[in-house]
Amino acid sequence: MYVQPDFVYGITIPELEKDFDYKNDAELPIDIGIIGNDSTELNVLTFDFQKQFNKLFDGKDGRFLSRPMIFKRADTLKKISYTRYQTIKNPYFLNYVEYSIASINASVSRGENYLINGYISNKPIQYDHYEYMQFFNACFKGYLNTYASSQKGQTLYNIINVKGDYNVLSDFLKNDKFLKADTLRELVILKNLWDLYFNADFVPEAIAQITSQLHQKTKVKQHKKIAIAMLAYFNKMQTGSAAPGFTARTKEGTIGTLNSFKGRWVYLNFFSTANVESLREMPKIDALRKKFGDKVVFVSICLDDSLKSYTNYLKTNPKFNWSIWYNYDKSITKTAKDNYFVTGTEAYFFINNTGYLAQSPALAPSKGIEYKLNYIFKPTRRNTKTGIR
Repeated sequence: MYVQPDFVYGITIPELEKDFDYKNDAELPIDIGIIGNDSTELNVLTFDFQKQFNKLFDGKDGRFLSRPMIFKRADTLKKISYTRYQTIKNPYFLNYVEYSIASINASVSRGENYLINGYISNKPIQYDHYEYMQFFNACFKGYLNTYASSQKGQTLYNIINVKGDYNVLSDFLKNDKFLKADTLRELVILKNLWDLYFNADFVPEAIAQITSQLHQKTKVKQHKKIAIAMLAYFNKMQTGSAAPGFTARTKEGTIGTLNSFKGRWVYLNFFSTANVESLREMPKIDALRKKFGDKVVFVSICLDDSLKSYTNYLKTNPKFNWSIWYNYDKSITKTAKDNYFVTGTEAYFFINNTGYLAQSPALAPSKGIEYKLNYIFKPTRRNTKTGIR
């Protein structure tokens, strides 16, 4: 929900129902609404735009929408919006419309020329506009890797892992037709450095070094803030640093803590019932638990917004009997997700028996964490000689 100056908003909190257990599955519905009936209020406008969007894309006619059809409907939505909102002067809403439509085109890869020339190039960067940044991130995801693979000579691997030099990386990207502007090029580099930090092909220390160089060199205030936030994450969560403590809600409704596993190796993962990829890892974690459960504690943190979806997941998976906890509890001010800087709905960390990060981020079960566990906990062989007892 958006909150605008000069508008009045109301929150209605109903009384508790005696028959409901709010500590477990029951939820208390809270209504947040706009007082009055002003068609220029931002939420009213965004709701109206969503109605126009749904008319074109809800698929009620049962037709499969091909890429050309999606392009055509996105263009139709743009024309409808231009006519429908031509008297609206709210710049945030107008950009909301523009970059919501841009994201439709990006989702079906309409092409770099169309997307970047139409929505990014020669336009101000809107750091504080959610729809703009969502589009920007989708547009430039994996951009450095794609560009480097199309060029002869230096590889991205060599520039980052071997040279670790921001100036070399920036000069390399100056040849890209879309990244001639220094400010845009810097932001694209920051976006991609963050993604590459979690890529096993790149050295985290080299990524941190380049980010630090960019922080020192840039004259853009927003880029300094982004780089500082990235470096804070890199330095806090790098392998060898102390694992952040946390508390979370257990299956029984009590509060569990990481500190309760002091002196044990811990494999920590974050998942969500809305994230299919993270759910596919859970049976594999169960298999690892059966193999290494006497040596490693397995802790899973559910990031669902709803406590009910978390409890339903436990009910439908009774064989998953390790510590599967819920991220949020009303008594917890800073959650495990906050302490581990988890930005999505899936993450993995491996903590050694002295409380330090042995792998950060750690490999997922499907990506090979078992090899790491086999290496650490491989059985010791007794030295024997034939014929001697």
